Amino acid sequence: MQKYFEIGQIVTTNGIKGFVKVNPFTDNIKRYDDLKSIYIEYKSELLEFKIEEVRYYKNQVILKLEGIDSIEEANKYRNCYLKIKREDAVKLPENTYFIADLIGIQVFDESNNFLGNIVDIFSTGSNDVYVVKNEIGKEILLPAISEVIKQIDIKNSKMVVNLIEGLNDEI
Repeated sequence: MQKYFEIGQIVTTNGIKGFVKVNPFTDNIKRYDDLKSIYIEYKSELLEFKIEEVRYYKNQVILKLEGIDSIEEANKYRNCYLKIKREDAVKLPENTYFIADLIGIQVFDESNNFLGNIVDIFSTGSNDVYVVKNEIGKEILLPAISEVIKQIDIKNSKMVVNLIEGLNDEI
């Protein structure tokens, strides 16, 4: 399991006093209000910064981080990713999972046949769809609905699915 989660990416500066503009990677943009500090992944290192101020503009987050006090210093972190420790992540409702924990998980059908690994997840609006790819590169799209997803075991990196009619045709 990942120790840190990406929660956004710095896309540009904001003003001349060191504020950064962030594209958030979270369902709840107001999530940033609850954070005391974040980590910036910079040149393969994780640098911790205390959050001094949080503002919102449209669908972006504007952050003032302690120690970043000029546009030049803020610009240094452009395109860097923001991370938090797993223990600082929001608590998920039962039967919901972090995308980071699902990527790479092994997927089996109910007869224990290996179908591949989850390589991507996207949302359709009504539900998520898991993209499963096998060792020869063939993909299957699995809707994240209870009829299909029968068991998820994050600890053992295993998912069991029911291939309902129509999904068998894709294998």
